[in-house]
Amino acid sequence: MNVKYYLSVITGIVFVLQSCKPINSYSLYSGQKPPGVKPKLFAPSVVNTDHIEINTVFNSSFTEMFFTRIINGSFVIHHSELIDGNWTMPQPIQMYSNQDTNSVAIDPSITKDGNTMYFLGINPEDYSKNSKPDIYRSQKINGKWQIASKVGYPISTDEYAESYPVVVADGSLYFTSDRPGGYGKRDIYRAQYLGDGEFDTPLNIGPEINSEENARSTYVAPDENYLITTGSSPKLKGFFVSFKKKNKWQMPIYVDLDKPLEKDWVYFCPYMSPDGKYFFFSRRYSNPPGGSWKEVVKGEVYWVNSKIIFNNK
Repeated sequence: MNVKYYLSVITGIVFVLQSCKPINSYSLYSGQKPPGVKPKLFAPSVVNTDHIEINTVFNSSFTEMFFTRIINGSFVIHHSELIDGNWTMPQPIQMYSNQDTNSVAIDPSITKDGNTMYFLGINPEDYSKNSKPDIYRSQKINGKWQIASKVGYPISTDEYAESYPVVVADGSLYFTSDRPGGYGKRDIYRAQYLGDGEFDTPLNIGPEINSEENARSTYVAPDENYLITTGSSPKLKGFFVSFKKKNKWQMPIYVDLDKPLEKDWVYFCPYMSPDGKYFFFSRRYSNPPGGSWKEVVKGEVYWVNSKIIFNNK
């Protein structure tokens, strides 16, 4: 056998060994070193930049990452993909046919198979009319996210606001709405998935979670064993976790982030990584403080070890 043959054999062995290397934990999270029990900024210069960024989530296989960035007044969902062990630079996803006017696409939630995304949306036409938000859905076909469409009644309504969609393992949908019959200004509802893109009548998840002062942005575990909400008043600033026992939600418990919450910042968008190891959240700052989204000048995404959540159990 000649030298060229030996070299080709060795090269082949090296290639096989490299291709069999497991993806390390850094690669799973956009190449970031995982945090400890103190929250830290997630992916500086990649997710967190000079723009306003909010709400980072992953698909269940850790091959795609999503977050929202505000660009020229529009809320635009971006994504990055893990290809051959490397994450691509985040790129915007076009959710509406008309991209020339302002619109909203925020708070994505991904189905277990990674092929359907639900999000809070206001299309350009509705945005120009100052319409309330609805729940939208986009399908991933042949590796590309398609133009989104509004999820119809009984999820979205013409009269009321629907926001913060969370899809769980069986395809059912949790979301927040100010429709009548709730316990507070905005309550959390659950709609059982019926298949073929259809949902049963949404049901209020109860007074243990919904109250006059609570129930805003929410994360629900895929198996629905726990949920995380944010406080909606100065007295309830921060995050709360509720565990389900005997198919009933328990009273929410305050989550200590081991870091003082800054007075003029709003904390929201709780999320747990698919492996349950890290808790993500967003915060925003307005000028003047307490202003609307039009006055927001900074939005950031943080992450922390999930022990701070599960220690409460």
